[in-house]
Amino acid sequence: MLRSVKHVFGYRLQTVDQQSLGKVHDFMFDDAHWTVRYLVADTRKWLAGRRVLISPLALGAPDWGTRELAVHLTPQQIEQSPPVSADEPVSRQREQELVKYYGWPMYWGIGAGVVGGVPATARAVAKAEDEAGLAEGREERGDPHLRSVREVTGYAIAATDGEIGHVEDFIVDDQAWVMRYLVVDTRNWIPASRKVLVAPGWIKQVDWRERRVVLVLDREQIKNSPEYRPGEPINRAYEVKLYDFYGRPVYWKETE
Repeated sequence: MLRSVKHVFGYRLQTVDQQSLGKVHDFMFDDAHWTVRYLVADTRKWLAGRRVLISPLALGAPDWGTRELAVHLTPQQIEQSPPVSADEPVSRQREQELVKYYGWPMYWGIGAGVVGGVPATARAVAKAEDEAGLAEGREERGDPHLRSVREVTGYAIAATDGEIGHVEDFIVDDQAWVMRYLVVDTRNWIPASRKVLVAPGWIKQVDWRERRVVLVLDREQIKNSPEYRPGEPINRAYEVKLYDFYGRPVYWKETE
């Protein structure tokens, strides 16, 4: 299902033995493929000063009624996992330590765009390991494609003919853990404030320094696009209407 990312913030995380791990604090996504790579857990009452990163591969189905999210890990596994500082960028070296410790497959270098980047053959695994080894001199730097949802929320949205709003939220597919849409709030630019959805494929570029998302759409298109109402489900009929408005094929047909 498609869900608001902000709605998931604060969900209680339950380990395999039904112990509370903490709460959902953030998500980190790959800005090259708009795929969630990690859930960031708030465990400060338990592991102070540490950031706990959990791959979507270790997540169960969210319980929208109880606002809980299952994690297929034990407290001992999490406590003994390689430490990730709460105040530093996540380096590729730290990611390698995490995937090795948990046995998660690497997502970089192979299987781009797929959660976890599960390799199909042993040859693919070997190739990925070789590629990772070539980057040894850059391991301590943060991954330039790994972005925080909380960081990007609030970025300005620019159409081809001027600014039109800001990033209010993200819509995520809670099974594939792919970012399907950015929620654009236009209240500071359009008198009759409304929220609209923009797919990552309609982004021309993101200026990370200026905190600005530039679209290939013009202001009039965005202004008149189908309105998004938070709290209402995003179904296939709405998505077809949205893509038809922009004259683009819906994303599930692009892979057929």
